[in-house]
Amino acid sequence: MPTFAAVDIGSNSVRLKIARLTRGHLRSIHEDREVTRLGEGVFRSGFLTPESMAETVKVLRRFHRATQQVVTDPVRVVATSALRDARNSQAFLEWVRSATGWTVEIISGLEEARLIHLGLVSNLRADNAPTLMMDLGGGSCELTVSARGHIRETVSLPLGAVRLTDEFLRHDPPRKGEIKRLQGFIAREVNRIASRIVAAKVKTVIATSGTADALATAASGLRKNGIRQRPGVTHAEMTRLAKRLARLPVEERRKIEGIGLRRAEIVVAGALVYQELLDRCHLRGFRYSPLGLRDGLLAQMAAEHDGSTRSGKQIESERWESITRAVEHYRVDMRHALDVRESAMFLFSALHSVHGLAPEFREWLSAAAMLYEVGDYVNRNGHHRHTHYILSNSEILGYTPQQRRLIAAIARYLGKSRPTLEDAAMKALDPTERAGVQKAIMLLRLARALHLGRTRAVQKVRVSHRGGEVHLTLVPRRRMGVDLELWAIEKDAPYFREVFGRELSIAAV
Repeated sequence: MPTFAAVDIGSNSVRLKIARLTRGHLRSIHEDREVTRLGEGVFRSGFLTPESMAETVKVLRRFHRATQQVVTDPVRVVATSALRDARNSQAFLEWVRSATGWTVEIISGLEEARLIHLGLVSNLRADNAPTLMMDLGGGSCELTVSARGHIRETVSLPLGAVRLTDEFLRHDPPRKGEIKRLQGFIAREVNRIASRIVAAKVKTVIATSGTADALATAASGLRKNGIRQRPGVTHAEMTRLAKRLARLPVEERRKIEGIGLRRAEIVVAGALVYQELLDRCHLRGFRYSPLGLRDGLLAQMAAEHDGSTRSGKQIESERWESITRAVEHYRVDMRHALDVRESAMFLFSALHSVHGLAPEFREWLSAAAMLYEVGDYVNRNGHHRHTHYILSNSEILGYTPQQRRLIAAIARYLGKSRPTLEDAAMKALDPTERAGVQKAIMLLRLARALHLGRTRAVQKVRVSHRGGEVHLTLVPRRRMGVDLELWAIEKDAPYFREVFGRELSIAAV
């Protein structure tokens, strides 16, 4: 049974979760967590401190030993806000690599929100009514509006508890002026999305992360009736709790059940964020869920191992929605994009014994076929280079940065230029992927050639291959010529021979 491990290097704490895939479901077999406060100082100085890096690497070594003991398959290690902001993040990444062998992936705020959403919807029953998911970490706060298991709005705000404490709260307990300035900053950021959350008519609010857990436990313990209910906090309770925490010194905050020794140092800022969110978004409260980023990472790995899982269908849907939004945003001809994609998928299947690409290349080729014209939005001159830049750097949800680089490279070489190992687009790829990318490029060039006239002149394509030759027969629509398409494919015959080592012949009936 496949076993996966997910490591989340946050601004406040580092977390590990190991799970085993059994009959399409993930079962947790080991969890670990340690507060290392990696982001402390980053948000003021811009640099990770040697002490916080050393402490985090020490914990990661422990996590590494745990993954070796249970013999995990893939281990995915991601870092969030602190590493996104730190100017010396590369030094930390190299330190982790030398200590554990792990390659740390710094994910964007929007990808963080998507993975948190995936972790929740893969493990909870999807609610038809709009749901707001809030994850307040050490460096950022991710807000996602979801309906029927699909993301409708998502934003990452610089409202992490460590970040805000470092920047605004210098005294213990905080002074009134510090609280006022902090509330003003939070209000400014929350107002960026408040109207959209209000318009979404959210019925359920789910909060994740350690701060939400601490606040829910504290609110439950402070209820006058002493009744411990489902973990959550009402609007009124959040208002009272935020005010109380802001008045207490850290030693008194530590005595409140659920807050803890280290959480007490940053909980005031976290509580004020939740208070402002509930106030400005007209929310009645939130309930806490222990699910989060690690669960999303595990769901993603399980889906990539077995696409028939619930999370596999979720990721497929997220990717398609993100691609179609990009097509609309960059004003790509949707009909033409779908035509090219359909032909690319046909050629991928019909020529599988020729190209021998791994199954995942079908997904990268599909995305590249839909998006290869996005560079036209910038400028028709050099549009292939623009396409590569956009796809490498844009937020196309559901794909890792490395996967986006693969898609970008496949979409890059559809003009006169052909890929060489010296090109930046190819250098950015893993050496083991370059040969596969060249084959996918060739398939996309053929698919594009079949629709060069944009008239749907080619009704059908017949493919046959024997020995060292591949033959394509184009069946034109009635009273339509395919001369342009024949010309385009014939031009690529020498490149086809170079990539696949076979002759390509073409004819029309």
